[in-house]
Amino acid sequence: MAADEIPPPLVSSYATGFGEEGRAWIAALPALAADVLERWELRRDGDLWSGQASLVLPVLRRDGTPAALKLQLGREEATAALIGLRAWKGEGMVRLLDHDPVSSSVLLERLDGARTLASVDDDDAAMGVLAALHARLVAVPAPGGLPGLGDVAAAMLEQVPQAVADLVDPADRQILRGWASAVADLADDPGDRLLHWDLHYDNVLAAEREPWIAIDPEPLVGDPGFDLWPALNSRWDDVVAPGGPRRTVRRRFDLLTEALGLDRARAAGWTLGRLLQNALWEIEDGGTRLAPSETAIAESLRDR
Repeated sequence: MAADEIPPPLVSSYATGFGEEGRAWIAALPALAADVLERWELRRDGDLWSGQASLVLPVLRRDGTPAALKLQLGREEATAALIGLRAWKGEGMVRLLDHDPVSSSVLLERLDGARTLASVDDDDAAMGVLAALHARLVAVPAPGGLPGLGDVAAAMLEQVPQAVADLVDPADRQILRGWASAVADLADDPGDRLLHWDLHYDNVLAAEREPWIAIDPEPLVGDPGFDLWPALNSRWDDVVAPGGPRRTVRRRFDLLTEALGLDRARAAGWTLGRLLQNALWEIEDGGTRLAPSETAIAESLRDR
């Protein structure tokens, strides 16, 4: 792999997110790719692609089996993903084929990277697929070594006073306090299920083994209600916002909570917790207003 093949967004993401460590990792990436390809006896088989935190090379294994080589900087998130992949064992989730603990490189089964669940025009059908996958994933017992929602909730509540002060609109401040109150009410019982934490349409790919399989987990142990926001927010600009979000958000929420067997009031509360988390991240990055999509979701779930 040549240095000029590395997608600029990945270069920028690593420089911004990891500073000198990130720039050094990007500089060493061609040599790392060559080393792993040689040691695992892999041959490249198509154009590479990337997200914000990893580079993926389509490859063929020694026996000709298609696979995907994922190269990434070793981080807590990468370790958590590995723990989750091993726990799911390919049940609704992409299969882990190999792992290099030194470089944090992983070899995964090859899915159809060109066809995500977002390609399904019928939103009810797509959300039904997502809900069924979600139910399968949270049914797997959570292993040890993963972060827990209780700690996440406690950390969020500590950040709220400063975040409220950073917001410029009094209405936004009141909304953020309300989301924090919902978390405080639920924090003593954070749940014990294995969550994907980022299950949306673009993280579900078409496959041969099953019609649709989830990818890119960010495992967390907690209440499945905290995991609904990515689904509710999927294809927001294309599907949800144009027709008015209230009806679509409610329909999605009802479908998801029914498939997962969740108490709707509790799930709505934890969804507000997820909105709180997103808002805190955005404020930390310099934001001074709440995102319209997030306040729209919260309003849509007001009486749920």
